Amino acid sequence: MPDVHKSAFVAVIGRPSAGKSTLINSICGEKVAIVSPVPQTTRNTVRGIKTGEGYQLVFLDTPGLHDSEKAMNRRLRDVALHALKDADLVLYVMDTTRAPGPEEEAIVTRVAPFAGKTLVAVNKIDARESDIARARLYLAGHMSGARAFDISAEKGTGVEALVAALAETAPPGPAYYPAEFYTDQEPVFRIAETIREKVFLHTRNEVPHAVYVEYKSHHMLDDGTLVYEGDLIVERETQKGILIGAGGSMIRQIREEAEHDLGEIFDYAVRLSIKVRVVPDWKKDDRILKKLIQ
Repeated sequence: MPDVHKSAFVAVIGRPSAGKSTLINSICGEKVAIVSPVPQTTRNTVRGIKTGEGYQLVFLDTPGLHDSEKAMNRRLRDVALHALKDADLVLYVMDTTRAPGPEEEAIVTRVAPFAGKTLVAVNKIDARESDIARARLYLAGHMSGARAFDISAEKGTGVEALVAALAETAPPGPAYYPAEFYTDQEPVFRIAETIREKVFLHTRNEVPHAVYVEYKSHHMLDDGTLVYEGDLIVERETQKGILIGAGGSMIRQIREEAEHDLGEIFDYAVRLSIKVRVVPDWKKDDRILKKLIQ
C-alpha cells in the first residue's frame, strides 16, 4: 500500500461531443453519464468516482464548452467554468477527428491559466478520420507544457496510463467516498438522465435540446420494483407529437429501452410512467434553467 493516500476532484473539459462522458464511463467501469451523438447531451456536472490502490479520483463531467448567448448555453458554460476553477486537476479532452477552430481556441484560452494542473486526453485515435499529428501540433503551439496522452475512450486504449498519471499527479487527500461507489448521483436523477438519453438517441435534432424530464413522484411496490412518475417537458405541440409517436410508439420505445438500461444499473426493477407536456419557451425561463443546470 502507498504511504500517502491521494485524491482529487478532476474537471473534465472539452468541446461538445469530444467524448468526455464516454471517457468517464470507461474510467469508472460503469455508466455514470449519458452518451449520445447529439452535442451538449450533458447538462449538469456529473460525478464519477474511480478508486484504486492508494488513490481516489472524483471526475466532474461538465457540459461541453460552447460559446453562445442563448440562456441555456450561458448556463451550461457557467457550470463548466465553475468546475474548472474549483477542481484539483483538469482533464482536457481533445477530439482528433475535428480540426481545431474558434471553439477549441476559446477552450484553450479558458484552460491555459490552469495549465499547471491540466492533463490532456487526445481522444478518438481509433477513428478513421482521426488526425493525431494535427492535434499534437496544435497542443504544442497552445499548451506546450501540458502532459498529453493518446487515447480511445470508446475502446479503452491508453485510458489506464491516463488514470495512472492523474493518480500520480493528485495531491495527498482522503477517500471521499466508499471504495464501491462509482457515482454519487441520486436514483431519481439517474432515471431522468436515462430517459433523456433515449430521447436524444431517437429524436436527434428534432427534439433533444427542447426537452427535459420533470420528476413527479416515486414509490416501491411490494415486490421491490421502483415506480417512477415523470413528465417529458417540451416547448411546442409538434415536439409533443414527435415524442408520443404514431399510436404512442415513440414514447413506448423510450420507456421500454430506459427500463431495460435501468434494470442493469440498479439491483431492482424500475417501472416508468411518463407523460409528455408542453411548457412554451421553457428554455428562456431562468427559474427552470437554474433548477435543471447546476
